[in-house]
Amino acid sequence: MSEAVSKQPKRSRRGLILFGVIVLALIALVVVHLLTQKKPARDAAPIVVTVASVTLGSMPVTLNELGTVTPTATVTVLPQLSGYLTAVGYHEGQEVQKGQFLAQIDPRQYEINKQQAEATLAKDRASLAQARADLVRYTQLNERKSIAEQTYADQQFLVQQDEAAVKLDLATIAQDDLNLTYCRITAPVAGKVGLRLVDPGNYVTASSSTGIVVITTIKPTTVQFTVPQDSLATVVQRLNAGATLPVTAYTSDNAREIATGTLYAVSNQMATATGTVTLRATFTNDDEALFPNEFVNVKLLVDTMQNAVLVPTPAVQTGAPGDYVYLVNADNSVSVHKVKLGPSDGKNTVILSGLSAGNVVVTDGTDRLNDGAKIRAANAKPAAADAAASDSAAASGRHKRAHGASEPAAAPEAASANAAS
Repeated sequence: MSEAVSKQPKRSRRGLILFGVIVLALIALVVVHLLTQKKPARDAAPIVVTVASVTLGSMPVTLNELGTVTPTATVTVLPQLSGYLTAVGYHEGQEVQKGQFLAQIDPRQYEINKQQAEATLAKDRASLAQARADLVRYTQLNERKSIAEQTYADQQFLVQQDEAAVKLDLATIAQDDLNLTYCRITAPVAGKVGLRLVDPGNYVTASSSTGIVVITTIKPTTVQFTVPQDSLATVVQRLNAGATLPVTAYTSDNAREIATGTLYAVSNQMATATGTVTLRATFTNDDEALFPNEFVNVKLLVDTMQNAVLVPTPAVQTGAPGDYVYLVNADNSVSVHKVKLGPSDGKNTVILSGLSAGNVVVTDGTDRLNDGAKIRAANAKPAAADAAASDSAAASGRHKRAHGASEPAAAPEAASANAAS
């Protein structure tokens, strides 16, 4: 009896242990299954980007350079003789015309010199008249063989000497007249005078380097700039063909256009140190917007490309493949597309090869793209959003219809409101 009782608890414990082992094994199987189960793959969401179409249009071919306003004439008016200034006839910053009075040097000394030369001339003319009269008598005596041949020849030489003396006196008087002209200083060119350099009462000399005044011609004026040697051939070719190349001058910060002119001169040699050649453009400058020696930015229009393939400049990328764009495919994926670039105006860039009109390229969001990536244009709505919007509109319509059935009196008012709108 006792043996039967002792065997029953042992079998019961073995059953419990076996049951626990089975439960643990089942739990382990479930855990392993959950851990090893693969999650269903989800398609990556398309990347939202901005796109633009490739178009055909015109593209100006321009050269942007730094230039300097160079006056057509800058003249420092120097005195040509010495003396005291008795008058100054200009105001600082005044516009003067060619031949206009500028300053006066005391002329009295040169007037006295002229009077002395005129007196000498009168004396020498009298001597010449006497010598010629004597020569007439000597000629008659020589024909009669009444005087020596030597005396007759000497009288001829005396007449020639007096004639030369008269010519010298005339030249001296002409020099005195020129000096009197130099006493009255006039403008050699038209332009604007600078600040006053001398005042009345100053003694000036012909060797003075300061001068009386500086005159600068600013209407018209020129702008001098350089272009690289690689661009020179196109410019010269256009000039030789008789084309007029417009030039536009901008402020040093490129914020404002100052004036427009035309290219008219190309230097005859190139700077070997920089590989550039100097060009000069002329401007009417009637409003005096261009100031002498001012630095300006110059835009030279060399040519205009017609029917060029244009893309927005932000679409052009540069990397390991070279110059490329992200071309949008029919399945809303993008591919890296190499292109050959032409000129650009900042907003658009010419594509010489690699694209054609009608292609669509990515202009914004390129930093998140790679070859084959799926994209969605920023102005396009996803299909799910369209479906949700459609469901919402349908539900709203059903609600309005139900509301109209419960309140029939409101329908005419709504119709009236719609008609009024």
